[in-house]
Amino acid sequence: MTTRVVIRQWAEPVAVEPGATILEAALAAGVPYPHGCRSGNCGACKSRLLSGEVEMTPYSEYALTESERRAGLILACRSTVWDDAEVAWLETEDMMVHPRRQLTCRVIGRATVTHDIVRLRLAITAGGPFTFSAGQYCALTFDGLAARDYSMANRPDEDELEFHIRRLDGTDPARNASAYAFDRLSLGDSVSAEGPFGTAYLRELHAGPIIAVAGGSGLAPIKSIVEAVLSRGAGQPIHLYFGVRSERDLYLEDHLAGLAARHANLHFVPVLSEPRGATARRTGLVTDAVAADMTSLDGCKVYTAGPPVMVEAMTATAIELGARREDIHADAFYTEADKLKLRAAS
Repeated sequence: MTTRVVIRQWAEPVAVEPGATILEAALAAGVPYPHGCRSGNCGACKSRLLSGEVEMTPYSEYALTESERRAGLILACRSTVWDDAEVAWLETEDMMVHPRRQLTCRVIGRATVTHDIVRLRLAITAGGPFTFSAGQYCALTFDGLAARDYSMANRPDEDELEFHIRRLDGTDPARNASAYAFDRLSLGDSVSAEGPFGTAYLRELHAGPIIAVAGGSGLAPIKSIVEAVLSRGAGQPIHLYFGVRSERDLYLEDHLAGLAARHANLHFVPVLSEPRGATARRTGLVTDAVAADMTSLDGCKVYTAGPPVMVEAMTATAIELGARREDIHADAFYTEADKLKLRAAS
């Protein structure tokens, strides 16, 4: 039986088919519901249950604590309803909602920056104007393949869109899109983009220190955030940590070091977990580097993006160092294979 969910911030009730989550139904109805991973791990769709009851499939304790659940909070991406209900997504004074656009873009730049990451630059040819907040992402479609999510790496005030696409292995359903970007995409080709999405974006009202931690291609949204802060002339301290496995996984190191040389408030720290030889760079886990450098993160904004294991570890580290949960903005890069495993587990 179809049920109805009233969303406090939306004019019309949303019909929810049996088995569908509140988030799935809302997005299908065109509601710009805040969300991120869609798998119960990031907390971006955290909402208040105002009336009715929901059943939630398994989720990460970092996304929703037991005390939050007792206080009436839910995750829309994990919540199904069996009767009519009312919810409200959580709002903050610096919450941003941008119009969602269907864009047609043209490839104007393409460079392989590591053995498994390609850097794309796209010009918008139709569907604009397009606005987003630093740290958000789009769903890209290459030559009719299934759409995949990739974060913008450029500043929001730049005309060109930049994406960092990692080649996935042969077991991931998204491998076709990543392989296409690597092996077949050429200058002048058309790419479709829908967005923006995501809530792990720059909070522009915050004037305190920023801790920005990227793993692998998670550098894309972190680069966007850091460059957006620097471009507006803000003098707040920015500590940028870039964690990768070995030297061959580093990219844009000279660019980021150059930014740090020109901006006294930016501190850039590349970290190698498995260096191939002697190195002057920091070694070990990037989360350990942050913990070694920082005595307290109280009052800091923490932005982190990359592999789920790293993002979850960084979230835990930040909390241990005194960061408030509402000051941690995390974007875990779940592959399609990861998402399938999570669905199977639930």
